[in-house]
Amino acid sequence: MTTDKGRQSNDVSRRMFLLASGAGVTTALAGCTGGTDDQSTTESSDDSESGESTTEATETESESGGMDTSMLTAEGSSTVYPISNKGSSYWNSNAPSSDGEYWGSNDEGSVPGWDQIETDKRLADYFAGLYGFEGTDQQATPPYATSVALSHSGTGCKSVRDGLVDIGNSSGPITAELGISEEKRDANYVDHVVGRDGQPVVVSKDIWDAGVQKLTGEQVKKIYQNEITNWSEVGGPDQEIYCVGRAEGSGTDTAFRLNMLGDAEAPMPGVDTRKGQNQQVKTVVQQNDGAIAYMALAFTGEQVKPVAIEFEGTTYKPDKSADNTIFDSSYPLNRDLHMYTKKTDDTSDGTDMREAAFLNMFLTEFGQKVFVEANNYIPLPEKDIKKEKAKLPDQA
Repeated sequence: MTTDKGRQSNDVSRRMFLLASGAGVTTALAGCTGGTDDQSTTESSDDSESGESTTEATETESESGGMDTSMLTAEGSSTVYPISNKGSSYWNSNAPSSDGEYWGSNDEGSVPGWDQIETDKRLADYFAGLYGFEGTDQQATPPYATSVALSHSGTGCKSVRDGLVDIGNSSGPITAELGISEEKRDANYVDHVVGRDGQPVVVSKDIWDAGVQKLTGEQVKKIYQNEITNWSEVGGPDQEIYCVGRAEGSGTDTAFRLNMLGDAEAPMPGVDTRKGQNQQVKTVVQQNDGAIAYMALAFTGEQVKPVAIEFEGTTYKPDKSADNTIFDSSYPLNRDLHMYTKKTDDTSDGTDMREAAFLNMFLTEFGQKVFVEANNYIPLPEKDIKKEKAKLPDQA
């Protein structure tokens, strides 16, 4: 393995919110700013956890019928991004109930879960209406716009902490991302879990084709701790292992260290390169022979294949039809996907009506199938959906 193990700072927010102009709101998409791994930001002190936000999520709020209709903003994890951003896209399009491709209808080919809703309202009009917002009945004009930016879990958690966004997306627990206690978390934030990721370990196609399609948890641990450096040591070809890690500060990295190594700050001297986004990790694995990486399920594919992993005698396979799979809740690398909101004096429930309406959309059969399962993540069981819905304020 190479010896360049330079640590990288990955704290800057890539807040690239596309603001709505006029009455028409187009789909608000925010993307990665490029292939750089280094990021920096000015962090606020921990005192901001329970104090006033230094910056408001939106500087100007518009009111309609007594309801806040300012833009809802979210930022953070590239793992949660496919879920959150797709939801934002659907929300901003405000498709009519007759649109069987995006919202639904009782006709053949309607989107999954729509028949459990049965409404003639447009998509955002319906979900926002549950919380008292007036619908617009206009294409691309929801009751309020939403925007999702792409950065890291740590950045998303810091941004919601500092009042820069309404929702902080994270694939790691905020306690680890901010270095706070569970008591401080519960006093200042609401943890909205919208789905789960059976975090896979992947190898490059050449290694898969050479027969390395299963590893033990101990072998993976030793690879990342630089104790195994050649594929021949795990039944593969005589080839040096190219070890890819996620950027420090990403929820994927935090969750991997917690679940695989037992400590969110455990050293991984075996890492040859770190990348800030799941898509970047995927590209590196595709372009380099002998590669291994950990990433989100949504980014796996033919060129980046998950391996089966054996933990304490049980082998978890990347196959939904298997008896034990990486999609099971018992899989040791399984993790929650979070959307955090911050408690303020104005939100006794810790979640305002705009946030609640948007979050509730994901906590339906429609949302779980279209935004979670369709992105290759793991839908929440019904009992967990009920638990998450109980965290939201009462509907109008």
